[in-house]
Amino acid sequence: MLNRQTRKDFLNLGAIAGFSFLLGSQDLLGQKATAQTSNTEHPNVAIVKRYYEAYGKGDVATVREIFAPNIIWRIPGHHPLSGAKRGADEVLAFFEQLAKANFKAEVLFLGGNDKYVVDCDRGYGEAGDAKLDILWCLVFRIQKGKIAEVTNFAGDQHAADTFFWSVYQLKPIPDRLTTTRR
Repeated sequence: MLNRQTRKDFLNLGAIAGFSFLLGSQDLLGQKATAQTSNTEHPNVAIVKRYYEAYGKGDVATVREIFAPNIIWRIPGHHPLSGAKRGADEVLAFFEQLAKANFKAEVLFLGGNDKYVVDCDRGYGEAGDAKLDILWCLVFRIQKGKIAEVTNFAGDQHAADTFFWSVYQLKPIPDRLTTTRR
């Protein structure tokens, strides 16, 4: 009998293998890093799941509660949304802009240890003629039970840059340079 696996199953298995190797084979500051599979859940994974649940419901109060006061969220690339977002207000403003691109994510893998949670997901969006559908990896640093830092990694940074430039176009240079003084 042929064992048929879906794309999601294949990607999930690859993510588990890859991150188990990365997290499970290192000694970080004297603490053995052990990747958790879907059979066991590290408490830090539960924090990220709680964040995703609150975000999905639009529960901004809970999202703010889960974020550390000085959270840093790094978005890679060379596009209008890239760069470090500092503090909950900047991170939430970024999410508002991201929603304009109809951007969604499908979690493929979550694993964590005492300091980090890794999320591999399919990120996709469509706005006008612009479309994006790639793999992303997010590394969450958890500190004192809060999300303190997040770094996104795009599976195809060029495709992400092209998509976000298509959705968030800058005004022509004269309009950007003009300032009104009263």
